[in-house]
Amino acid sequence: MFEVVIGLEVHVQLNTKTKLFCSCPTSFNHKQNVNTCPTCLALPGALPVLNKEVLQKAIMLGTALGATVNRTSYFDRKSYFYPDSPTAYQITQFYTPVIQHGTLDVDFEDGSKKTIRVGFAHIEADAGKNIHDGDISKVDLNRAGTPLLEIVTEPDMRSAQEAILYLKKLHSIIRYLDIGDANMQEGSFRVDVNVSIRPKGDEKLYTRVEVKNINSFKFIQKAIEVEVARQSEAWEDGVYEQEIAQETRLYDQEKNETRSMRGKEEAADYRYFPEPDLLKAVITDEMMELYSKIPELPDAKRDRFISEYGMNEYNAGVITSSIEMANFFEEMMEQGISAKNATTWLTVELLARLKGEVNLNNSPVDAKKLGTLVSRIEDQTISGKAAKEVLDKLMTENLDVDGVIDALGLKQVTDMGALEAMCDEIINANPEKVEQFKGGKDKLFGFFVGQVMKASKGSANPQAVNEILKTKLS
Repeated sequence: MFEVVIGLEVHVQLNTKTKLFCSCPTSFNHKQNVNTCPTCLALPGALPVLNKEVLQKAIMLGTALGATVNRTSYFDRKSYFYPDSPTAYQITQFYTPVIQHGTLDVDFEDGSKKTIRVGFAHIEADAGKNIHDGDISKVDLNRAGTPLLEIVTEPDMRSAQEAILYLKKLHSIIRYLDIGDANMQEGSFRVDVNVSIRPKGDEKLYTRVEVKNINSFKFIQKAIEVEVARQSEAWEDGVYEQEIAQETRLYDQEKNETRSMRGKEEAADYRYFPEPDLLKAVITDEMMELYSKIPELPDAKRDRFISEYGMNEYNAGVITSSIEMANFFEEMMEQGISAKNATTWLTVELLARLKGEVNLNNSPVDAKKLGTLVSRIEDQTISGKAAKEVLDKLMTENLDVDGVIDALGLKQVTDMGALEAMCDEIINANPEKVEQFKGGKDKLFGFFVGQVMKASKGSANPQAVNEILKTKLS
């Protein structure tokens, strides 16, 4: 039996307005190579100047991870030759990173927790983007010099599940802090997975394989599982040392396999040395005091929802898993509705209707409207079934909740006199079924309820109908 050993490297693009060492904008939606200047093109004589906002965002992340934020850190050159790097080196932090010794707790479904150690997080400049067009390769340098935080864990994870839980939690924290959009599809939250195996009980770390740049949680899990299977098979076949090398591999989504990309470099191969064109990065007392005051994070918000709204831990965890959903939920709760119904109508009904590019941020039904709709169910103005019709209408037209209810004639009949008359009419029209019900065929009760609802065209209050029929049929 083997034990899996996993460490993760996450590159987070920071949402600063300008690049790490120049004043070029960080927007990627422009024509290729227009957001460039002598500094990010590495033209002779151009010198880098550190963007102070990057340090501010690093303080926030370090605080969130309970890490040591180094008040003085330094930049280094990491040498490599790729077409998307005009400098032929990357400015990064190797010897003294800005963040060290943090932790992040992951939560399992059974209520247990595990602490993952974050060894360090350092600031570095992103490369450009290679574009392959048939036999021609092009380079877009709009992204060159964009600020990154690379967040590196210790090899503490023992399964693909643990790795995904860690990544989802980190992704959520990044969004809560608003230091990056963390869009995996656009490459602003990029994950490199380091995987190795060892016999159970062995403390030695064996050959580590890096699987690089996977753009979804689903594929990260599959890549880990595939790589673990490959390494386990090699070990069992007695060819581990021949087949498992320290290298960088790519995950092929279509074939569901990892494929060798290149040999994995050691630190010496990068020829790190102190960056001569930059001063040390100093975090002042004023910066530390201001930017360590971070917003409420997912765990704290989950605990508050449990306490304040009486939610169970699972629902509170689901709602607070993203800042967008948590904010939407709290705005719904301003309508004075129950947390249980708010959760159901948000996570089950509304989210099921959001397709493609439509999400909670641009939903045609905002939090106030959905909260109002739920309140109309709770005050028995409409039934839950009718509310789904209203929601469908609101998804396609910008209308008022009460206006839709009136226009569709969905308001429930709650007048007891009118409901009693309906029930009497159905009972009198079905004397044989009344006798059968009184003779012990209890299932016929549903028939009477259905007939009353049919007669009222669904507008009768079901609870009131049930109570009236129980009294009359007994």
